[in-house]
Amino acid sequence: MIAMRHVLLYAALAISAGAAQAQWLNYVPAGTPLTADGKPNLSAPTPKDPYGRPDLSGVWHQQRTPGGAGQPRVESYANNLFRETKPEDVPETELGKKVRLQRVPPGVKNTEPPDATSSLCLPMGIPATNFVNEVIKIIQSRSITMILYEVDGTYRQIYTDGRKLPEDPTPAWLGYSTGRWDGDTFVVETIGFNDKTWLDSAGHSHSDALHLTERYRRRDFGHMDIEMTFNDPKMYTRPFSIKFTDELQPATDILETYCNENEKDRTHYVGVK
Repeated sequence: MIAMRHVLLYAALAISAGAAQAQWLNYVPAGTPLTADGKPNLSAPTPKDPYGRPDLSGVWHQQRTPGGAGQPRVESYANNLFRETKPEDVPETELGKKVRLQRVPPGVKNTEPPDATSSLCLPMGIPATNFVNEVIKIIQSRSITMILYEVDGTYRQIYTDGRKLPEDPTPAWLGYSTGRWDGDTFVVETIGFNDKTWLDSAGHSHSDALHLTERYRRRDFGHMDIEMTFNDPKMYTRPFSIKFTDELQPATDILETYCNENEKDRTHYVGVK
């Protein structure tokens, strides 16, 4: 799913990177620690912000591992958030199961269903935006941390100025977030989601009751461990968590991406007008 339109874009950018200085690619920012051969040292110590906290700022992508034919691959939850859980142990409520089967009926290949938000050029939501080919960019300051998503041209504001989560929020694609520090771990609480995005291409859903807790720990210069805990009593009988690692992309930047620009796929999906 999540999605061929992004795979092609990412491949094109990789090919053109050598001549893309005007787009801020292949530029290593000043102050980046380097190895003896002049390459960014991803194992260098974790950078700190002016207040002594780990600085999460940077361009990030889910860490790749070696794959077939020497090609890198991503161990992703995009296809199934419960890939490590036996089907009978998935903690869906009856409503959660009903919605999933309506989205992806048995026997249907869940590559990119035509009514998924990604197929309609609408925001993918969380956690899908973390598992695509496009990067994310984190900008950290004292009172707010921003996460910019290249895939949808969207952003999140995570407030760290002491405010409380809203009591009766208007449902939003990415919800409303506040953050705090627990030692060296950045803890983010988010509520106020709408119920339109999919958790994965298998059709697992969430409701407007979802409470998402994220924990970000930058363990060195180039690696950040992330844990997401989903608590949605309408769709799941208990909270559940996933863990993954992001790797810093030290010589690139986030670029403009607008799905509706020159979009030609939608008219070919069955059932989509």
